[in-house]
Amino acid sequence: MAKLKIPALPDDKPVKITVDLPAAVHRDLVAYAHALANESGQPIGDPGRLIAPMLARFMATDRGFAKLKRADQSPEAGKG
Repeated sequence: MAKLKIPALPDDKPVKITVDLPAAVHRDLVAYAHALANESGQPIGDPGRLIAPMLARFMATDRGFAKLKRADQSPEAGKG
């Protein structure tokens, strides 16, 4: 079986937001939830719970975003 990019869902207090997804993206999200449930043995009752770890993984692996974050956190970033 393929190794998925996100691990089992952490038990964390969420912040509520509303997002409109295209139907095709929602279908893929539901399919991903089924694949993750089969791989982890942990049922995914709400596929929407996958959005946060997917976004976190995406941002963690985006080199351009990481570079911007490092620049914003540098001591020189606040000067000017």
